[in-house]
Amino acid sequence: MKVMIRRNAAGELSVYVPKKDLEEPIVAQQNPGLWGGVVTLANGWELELPAMAADTTLPITVDARRVSGD
Repeated sequence: MKVMIRRNAAGELSVYVPKKDLEEPIVAQQNPGLWGGVVTLANGWELELPAMAADTTLPITVDARRVSGD
């Protein structure tokens, strides 16, 4: 699924899912560099993000795979 990842004014990462009109903060991430691992959203969803360079600028739209959550 296509998702947009951005950083808000407070510096926190969030994910926006356009098809669901859903925006949730990222509460945990598998890799400190964010990319190439699983992130957990505040609503319990887990998304697998693609591998990208650590210095990738945000906001960015990527193809993520949902691995768990309602």
